[in-house]
Amino acid sequence: MRSRSNSGVRLDGYARLIQQTILCHQNPVTGLLPASKEQRDAWVRDNVYSILAVWGLGMAYRKNADRDEDKAKAYELEQSVVKLMRGILQCMLRQVGKVEKFKHTQSTIDCLHAKYNTATCSTIVGDDQWGHLQVDATSLFLLCLAQMTTAGLHIVFTLDEVAFIQNLVFYIEAAYKVADYGMWERGDKTNQGIPELNASSVGMAKAALEAIDELDLFGARGGPKSVIHVLPDDVEHCQSILYSMLPRASTSKEIDAGLLSIISYPAFAVEDMALVNLTKNEIITKLQGRYGCCRFLRDGYKTPREDPSRLHYDSTELKLFENIECEWPVFWTYLVIDGVFNGDTVQVQEYREALEGIIIRGKNGIHLIPELYAVPFNKIDEEYHNPHSVDRTPLGKLPHMWGQSLYILGSLLAEGFLAPGEIDPLNRRFSTAFKPDVVVQVCVVAESKEIQKKLMSNGIDVQSICDMRPTRVVPARILSHLYAKLGYNKAMKLSGRPYRHIGVLGTSKLYTIRNQIFTFTPQFTDQHHFYLALDSRMTVEMLRTELAYLTSCWRMTGRPTLTFPITHAMLDEDGSDIDPAIISTIRKLEDGYFGGARVKLGKLSDFFTTSFYTHLSFLDADCDDRLFDDVNEGFYSPDDDYEYELGISPEDQCEKRETHDELDQYINHLHQSVASTAHLPPTSNTSTSYQAFSALLSTRDILSMIAKTKGLEVQNSSLFLPAKNLKAHRRSLNLLEVPKLTQHQNHEAELNLPKDAQGNVDCSKLVDMLKECPTLQDQADILYILCVIKGLEWDTNLSGQSGVTVHNLLSELYNKAGLNREWGLIRYISGLLKKKVEVLAEACTDILSHQKQLTVGLPPEPREKTITTPLPPEELAALIYEASGEDISIAVLTQEIMLYLAMYVRSQPSLFGEMLRLRIGLIIQVMATELARSLNCTGEEASESLMSLSPFDMKNLLHHILSGKEFGVERSMRPIESSATSPAISIHEMGHTGVTKTERTGINKLRSEMKLMDRRLSSDDQFMYGHSVSSSIHSSRSTRCSSPSSPTGTLSPTGSNAPQLVFDDHQGQWLRRRRLDGAINRVPMGFYQKVWNVLQKCHGLSIDGYVLPSSTTRETKWRRLGKECELQFK
Repeated sequence: MRSRSNSGVRLDGYARLIQQTILCHQNPVTGLLPASKEQRDAWVRDNVYSILAVWGLGMAYRKNADRDEDKAKAYELEQSVVKLMRGILQCMLRQVGKVEKFKHTQSTIDCLHAKYNTATCSTIVGDDQWGHLQVDATSLFLLCLAQMTTAGLHIVFTLDEVAFIQNLVFYIEAAYKVADYGMWERGDKTNQGIPELNASSVGMAKAALEAIDELDLFGARGGPKSVIHVLPDDVEHCQSILYSMLPRASTSKEIDAGLLSIISYPAFAVEDMALVNLTKNEIITKLQGRYGCCRFLRDGYKTPREDPSRLHYDSTELKLFENIECEWPVFWTYLVIDGVFNGDTVQVQEYREALEGIIIRGKNGIHLIPELYAVPFNKIDEEYHNPHSVDRTPLGKLPHMWGQSLYILGSLLAEGFLAPGEIDPLNRRFSTAFKPDVVVQVCVVAESKEIQKKLMSNGIDVQSICDMRPTRVVPARILSHLYAKLGYNKAMKLSGRPYRHIGVLGTSKLYTIRNQIFTFTPQFTDQHHFYLALDSRMTVEMLRTELAYLTSCWRMTGRPTLTFPITHAMLDEDGSDIDPAIISTIRKLEDGYFGGARVKLGKLSDFFTTSFYTHLSFLDADCDDRLFDDVNEGFYSPDDDYEYELGISPEDQCEKRETHDELDQYINHLHQSVASTAHLPPTSNTSTSYQAFSALLSTRDILSMIAKTKGLEVQNSSLFLPAKNLKAHRRSLNLLEVPKLTQHQNHEAELNLPKDAQGNVDCSKLVDMLKECPTLQDQADILYILCVIKGLEWDTNLSGQSGVTVHNLLSELYNKAGLNREWGLIRYISGLLKKKVEVLAEACTDILSHQKQLTVGLPPEPREKTITTPLPPEELAALIYEASGEDISIAVLTQEIMLYLAMYVRSQPSLFGEMLRLRIGLIIQVMATELARSLNCTGEEASESLMSLSPFDMKNLLHHILSGKEFGVERSMRPIESSATSPAISIHEMGHTGVTKTERTGINKLRSEMKLMDRRLSSDDQFMYGHSVSSSIHSSRSTRCSSPSSPTGTLSPTGSNAPQLVFDDHQGQWLRRRRLDGAINRVPMGFYQKVWNVLQKCHGLSIDGYVLPSSTTRETKWRRLGKECELQFK
């Protein structure tokens, strides 16, 4: 028997240390580790961290083996790791139902538990009796599973377990919008059981998603069925939110030492080295003491002043813990490992020596890492006045297995038994390495031969979709359906990936499915979900944004390939040519740069060799699951709305051919789910004397009549019905005043609704009237009444066809209104159909992660709802519709404004300086007020004009209000033949001369005014064309007011028979600016700190009866945003 080498002796010493401190506690049946001898529960996070040292020592033995016994020891240690990881997997498998529910609800009571029974893998406390929702714990498990599998361990055994792991990926992929309890299980810093968005959870989820993507869980023995798939946009969302939060840990925590786990080992989630160093320096300077680092400021855990009998603290208790927070040695073990990975030997030596000074020597001299060091009770005051001056005593678990494991792992690395790459085989440590510039490949395709010819007439040569065969060009919504099949497992009742939109990173890859190449068009070009894609200028703006996004966020091998379709929705208003904004964009793409992004325009076939490919192996023909099995089970899709497919005429479609391929049949089935036959009669663009109902009646009268026939009570309905002929009740929406309950006389006789024999509304005759309606607005009126009386799913049997529901007809009408750019009507029908922005929850989270709060609904409370934490998409949409009440157009506009706010908070965060709460309802009111002042009109007229703004102009108006820039508003007079119901409003920035771009054209404006006056004085004034009147924002103080414009946009005289063109001097600018700042809650620089300083000197502040007590200053620092919001006086 040969003697042991020095390295072998050292490894034997670490083996004894691990056996006596960690493995001796491992349950022989489940493999789980209890927290300590006293606490027998097994925490997921603690178990994973505790086994890392065992994994590392096993690799060290295998690497440095000089005897057969060493190889046997390596295998023994590795199997202990496998046993623990499988024990955690068994715990989670027993809660498979919660994984399925949480994918859809993201509720704190539907999540996986944070701790389990060590002996049985069963749960130990109720769903609502612990802060179970800890996304970082589940993410850490997946991250280490990926690293260990890559290193050669075989942890996952069956395809059922593979499906479960895939669903765990879906469980954590929405981490960027999930408020959880964090790694300390307490949630909000006040420890009152309030979940919040935590940077540690978002960062760990991002790392886990990146690590497990395209990983074969069976290792070298696996195949396509055992590969895990992750969508890159989910990873990027996590990174975006993480960057917006750091170095802050959450809304309530300024800094948290737990962030060390995401800026360094094991996550390496941050790619910006400057941000990594900033966060690490914040932790060291603010949290480090003589015995380690405290978890966060004013952490009361195990301090002498904490009451251990209570799970939660009182609201004003945090001040008691200041300067006496317990210090945790575990964070120094992170810094040792961090130093090894960074090659910083000074840091490694410094923290190893510091650890040697605080280690507890146990039996036989073994080194034990205590959980924490606390201030003795009799020295609280001394420590409070002189921080870090008092000798502390060890408390809590001994050893703290989490810290003990990282201490041993750090020692193995520092002493050269392990190389960094051995515990990081996926090379996550290189996340901060330099990345080359990205060139985005753009392929412009024509939706049809007709579009192709129109582009050719403009000198642009592109392929049509048919020309690109056999390569398939498919909308992104189809990819969402295909990914819904991923992870489906009937035996375990797992539905697979919830139906969610696919971002531009996902659609910029080429896909190989069953030996076919697929390219997917971006979601923002698909008008079937939300109406923003119907506005060509908005589409161009979103293209600019997405190209910049691809340039900065693309991390995959190869170049991104964006397929940009030119559709019928991008034609100009008369449909004769492509919108000039689209033509201009294509020409800019040809130049090689667009919006600061480097692009290369070409045919898709030119990009095959340089693009990134993903093989969707779960859709292969030999897979057990058939595509058509339970096609609608387990997920919801907006495509279930049976929208009316526009833009592709039968003659333009590719040649139809019979196919027996199941994938082709499935994709055709999905295409057909959004296509239907036209049922509504064609409409006329010219005025007509036809009137469905009396124009003397208001919307409230119609609603009251309908409600009476149904035995319901519907009062004070302020719905916006933008129709041309019913103009007397079209402007019932007035955003500038709070509606009051009023009694309306019964206009049943004037309403002229058809009645049946019992005196009720005859809906069948209403359907007959629908066939005769010559305009979209009249059709909308009748469909609205049918919707109120019968509901969306009522079968109208229009033209004798069954299955033609009110929902189908509204969807068809929505698409027709889209072609006519009827934005008011589009928003109104969207409200009736309860449409939702695809990225609504993501937009909300973007705003919240920038330390802002949101309110929806018009003030005052309780109608106005406050949002302080991320919400699931369905819950958020329901809250918006609830807050909007009967104003369904406001509900849709609220979503639109929220989306724009998120765009600006990401790209121009300076716009939101000194703003803590964004009140969307109030912002909408301000927008309407500005239009009323600019156009010199009534509140109802301004509200109608606001609703009729195109999405692009709506976004511009919002930007001008947020930025404080002066702007002008133009009302463009449409010809009488136009089908639009309200004048087009456009927003223009005013230059240094105080005039808009149109006004700077001078002579053209003067000619237009002269023509207007001549035509208004003539008897043929109804035939005016193409005139525009610019009214400056500064005419707001004028006492003169123009009457509401006619439905066609003609200008009515004010106060006399002659027209008056009013151009007032700049007046009331400061009053207007103060009103704007008050509405958007913008305060002076340093306001909150100064108020906080005042409160320290007095008992409180009273403003208009609302008292802010000085106790606020004792609860927290002024910088804490959650408490700053209390300073927003009512």
